[in-house]
Amino acid sequence: MSQIKISIIKYGSGNLHSVQKILEKFGALTTITDNPNDIVNSDVVVFPGQGSNDTSMRQLREKNLVDPIRNHVMAGKYFLGICLGLQLLFKTSEEGIEPCLNLIPGKVHQFPDNQKRPHMGWNKVTLIDSHPLFNGINSGEFFYFVHSYYAKPSESKIIVGTTTYGIEFSSVVSIGNIIGVQFHPEKSGIVGLKFYENFIQLIKSKKNLTC
Repeated sequence: MSQIKISIIKYGSGNLHSVQKILEKFGALTTITDNPNDIVNSDVVVFPGQGSNDTSMRQLREKNLVDPIRNHVMAGKYFLGICLGLQLLFKTSEEGIEPCLNLIPGKVHQFPDNQKRPHMGWNKVTLIDSHPLFNGINSGEFFYFVHSYYAKPSESKIIVGTTTYGIEFSSVVSIGNIIGVQFHPEKSGIVGLKFYENFIQLIKSKKNLTC
């Protein structure tokens, strides 16, 4: 068995090294990259999230990363989107005019004007469906959030977890090999470490791979 190869997308922003350090803690072989060939040769793509919709999508297009990411997903390989990385999975965003990756039907909305933005700090994730990523993690655990926009999937059946900040929004989505979380696991202490450990275990269980 070979080691899990993870490409962490370098797009001009994001907690790249924090995510890398945790994934390597659980034995994965990681590369922070903006090279399309690295994505092609990866078992998993992780898209950490900080920044804005338009700037990030323009960076992805300028670096010729959009098609490799889409092809990676369409080939059935795992993709984990974190915060902005979740939002970019959808078709469009109210944050800008650039079309997103359009891998999940739905749209990204801004929190209402009467709600303080950004939503920043610790908040509960209520699990509405079971998922291997939350093995050993109770519904209602606190994770760390920093965002002003939230994703609204066209199909509610892909929502695994929700969070309330003025309104209830989808904070965890999963459809096949695509996983997105609005919170930052790498900033979420012990429960965030458990999330990443579960992520690596999930990949190992689906592939003939080891850490």
